[in-house]
Amino acid sequence: MSESTGSTPGERGPLDGVRVVSVAINLPGPAAVARLAGQGASVVTVLPPSGDPLGHVAPDYFDELHAGQEVRTLDLKSPDGRAELEQLLAEADVLVTSSRPSALIRLGLDHASVSGRHTRLCQVDIVGHPGEEAEIAGHDLTYQAVEGLVRDGQLPSTTAVDLAGAERAAAEAAAALVARERTGRGVRREVALSDVAATLARPVVHGMTRPGGPLGGAVPVYAVYAASEGHVALAALEPHFAVNLATALGIGPEELTHDRLAAAFAERPATEWQEWARERDIPLAAVAEV
Repeated sequence: MSESTGSTPGERGPLDGVRVVSVAINLPGPAAVARLAGQGASVVTVLPPSGDPLGHVAPDYFDELHAGQEVRTLDLKSPDGRAELEQLLAEADVLVTSSRPSALIRLGLDHASVSGRHTRLCQVDIVGHPGEEAEIAGHDLTYQAVEGLVRDGQLPSTTAVDLAGAERAAAEAAAALVARERTGRGVRREVALSDVAATLARPVVHGMTRPGGPLGGAVPVYAVYAASEGHVALAALEPHFAVNLATALGIGPEELTHDRLAAAFAERPATEWQEWARERDIPLAAVAEV
């Protein structure tokens, strides 16, 4: 994986010895258990006969998120599939799901049923909406849209809610294990993706990233500028970074305006500006063209 997942090869992670079973498909669940695996947990991912949609649309990403895991295909609607899953749950510490409550009830995987059979098993249920609204359909795009994170009619550049939800689910799994140590019984933790979207939207609600806000274009030293080739992202918010920038450009701090910076950055390619900035301790990066 390109991102750090925690432990380095050969090192025992903090979740070494923890056994995780996941029946969660799509993105939040796999990303969550990949984080747990990166912290040392052993993971068995159970897929339905149809597979994981993520594996069909982005097979390389699917493989990345399931590296080091055991992946089994089970038909949980069949007695044999259910029996094999029960064997896995009997030895597991954490169960991760991402289905609606009604689907879990039909499979006998709702926490009320599971906890009766496996009293020490912790359960993390990733749902779209909290509580009684958990049956409402949704995806990353709709959660972002409701919270004002979809702008100008454009699709988001990444599935921010799914991935932030995965991080929250991994944290809730760790919290559930701590709670179990105190009580001796497994607990259920719910992660509602709509709540995650609301959390991500707080900088918007408070005006920080709205158009014209301090992180939305109002501050010249926190902006994106066109270079002679490509663009640069400048984030010299702290006064000492702004002083470094002004000094490096040979201008006074009062001259750090949008127009003056736009004219300066237009003189070189973005990649050259990035190297220039690193040598002078200025937070600036070339904008990657994907």
